[in-house]
Amino acid sequence: MRHAILGAGGIGGLLAAAFARAGAKVVLLMRPETLAHYEGWLSVESAVLGDFEVDVPAASGLDGDVDVIWVTTKATQLESALALAPPARVGSASVVPLLNGVDHITLLRTRYPSVVAGAIRVESERLSPAHIRQSSPFLRVELAGGQPVADELRGAGIDCRVRDDELSLLWEKLAFLAPIALATTALDAPLGFVRDDERYRGCQDEVIAVARVEGARLDERALRELAMSAPVETRSSMQKDVAAGRAPELDAIAGPIQRGGRRHGIPVPNTDDLVRLVQGRSQ
Repeated sequence: MRHAILGAGGIGGLLAAAFARAGAKVVLLMRPETLAHYEGWLSVESAVLGDFEVDVPAASGLDGDVDVIWVTTKATQLESALALAPPARVGSASVVPLLNGVDHITLLRTRYPSVVAGAIRVESERLSPAHIRQSSPFLRVELAGGQPVADELRGAGIDCRVRDDELSLLWEKLAFLAPIALATTALDAPLGFVRDDERYRGCQDEVIAVARVEGARLDERALRELAMSAPVETRSSMQKDVAAGRAPELDAIAGPIQRGGRRHGIPVPNTDDLVRLVQGRSQ
């Protein structure tokens, strides 16, 4: 398959390097200012895939046919990034977003005819335009369909599961992520410190309640066990964004909980409190 990666950060760079090492055709789509500092190769330190370097071409826009476009930008950058992949050029290629939240799927389907919802569980960051570090002991993608795409991931060494319930896939990821992202950022502390905070536990209860009334089928026990098994030193990407002066993905991560709570009459005071604290820190 031919792959285009829209979003050359920690996740996009990791996927691009893995596909290129496996022999697939890959192009990174970068803004001109980023492309100017990119030398055409990626160096990867990965707890799952190992350490390696590989050549990966890049371009400032999609200029050839591809089979899959991976959307791995931050939610705050999605609208502007889509200009690099105009619908007329994308055509019938599968568009696979690996963003946080749930609302981006609707946006993408207003532009592209074939969107396959996906979620990724990994801790990966870009240290420079050419240097990717993936530090988590896990690297897993879940897709709502798209079996050929899943096969490509597995061929590149990435664990992938195909599911038939898109809504549950997206809310399950959010139910795991939101309490961690909001609490670690609001309190500026690692996961091991915030897990006993009542606002973290309350946010976890609230997102699960909203997800269920939205129609998602969640295994609450498995979700809570997964969160408890995460490394105590975990720091969320939102926490790192705020520390670096970047805008946090508050609307993508907390927005569905708050809007869903209002829509269904479910109070979400702990989520609201954490959001206020994050806003205060990010200002």
